[in-house]
Amino acid sequence: MTHTLPSRRASGGFSLIELLAAAAILGLLATVAVPFVETAIKRQKEQALRIALRDIRQGIDAYKKAVVDGRIKLADTAASGYPATLTDLVAGAPNEKNAGKPLYFLRRIPRDPFVKDAATAAIDTWGLRSFASSDKSPAKGSDVFDVYSTSDGTGLNGVPYREW
Repeated sequence: MTHTLPSRRASGGFSLIELLAAAAILGLLATVAVPFVETAIKRQKEQALRIALRDIRQGIDAYKKAVVDGRIKLADTAASGYPATLTDLVAGAPNEKNAGKPLYFLRRIPRDPFVKDAATAAIDTWGLRSFASSDKSPAKGSDVFDVYSTSDGTGLNGVPYREW
């Protein structure tokens, strides 16, 4: 019976070439994964933007409907019937058909997810369009007819966020 001594290779760790090959493979996988992660994060922000725009716009439309139905009385008869500010959707308005109990349209104003400055209040992250302004050049006015993102970015669908 012959015994062979274990080779020096079997008792040691990994060679430098093996470590470099493993690091190269990990680096390659990381460079492939990063664009997927960035796209997934952008997609999540876009979904949050869609939901926020939908919620605010539904609140604005519900306010207008309440005015048309006579549940909210306007101080100025020449007013458009849209809320004067986004705060009116959260603060509520007296319900003329229910003993003045307030009507609320939003629990809170959502943030524009593409505004990077966390110190900016959620209400200040949106661009406002009045009823009197055009859709091509939205401008603030005496009411809030619509909101839009103030981001200069473009969505994965190729449409600028300002036009959503």
